Amino acid sequence: MMELKLINEQGQSTASVTASDELFGRDFNETLVHQLVTAYMANARGGNRAQKDRSEVSHTTKKPWRQKGTGRARAGMSSSPLWRGGGRIFPNRPDENFTQKINKKMFRAGISSIMSELARQGRLSVVEGFSVDTPKTKALAAKIKGMGMDSVLIITGDLDENLYLSARNLPHVLVLEAHRADPVSLVHFPNVLMTRDAVKKFEEMYA
Repeated sequence: MMELKLINEQGQSTASVTASDELFGRDFNETLVHQLVTAYMANARGGNRAQKDRSEVSHTTKKPWRQKGTGRARAGMSSSPLWRGGGRIFPNRPDENFTQKINKKMFRAGISSIMSELARQGRLSVVEGFSVDTPKTKALAAKIKGMGMDSVLIITGDLDENLYLSARNLPHVLVLEAHRADPVSLVHFPNVLMTRDAVKKFEEMYA
């Protein structure tokens, strides 16, 4: 079984937490993690660009010059895709689909690989519980600073509204429930702080 570092509110290591080897003791698969992160970002992407084809651009349909005798290449109208200002041959559309398919087995293996690497690098810590009494950004910022962290992803077992509201205005702090943790956030943050409940839920989902 894997041993994860258990810390207190001062950021000091007090003990260890036994966790699943299958989730926190895997070898790092860089190729799979790259594929997982790329697919997640692509699936979040929306088609928001549009271009016009030659039937949609605003141009006259008059023939630019006569067919023969000018010495120039023949041309039918100035909306041709070959001309500057003409329509695109294969224009981008707002309904363009960027999604990439990731199998459940690949997703689980990718998350396990990320969590294992975080544990190996010492970027993953566990706390018994993490909460604030009131939804105050200042209070949460002070608590995180007291633990010796600047930028951190906090993963809880269940949604703590006070904690969530306190973190909204902190640009380098993100609070997520265990079932909403995504590969991009796990890779992005230099520190990941999990509650003991979140570790159990992760093991139920991915181990």
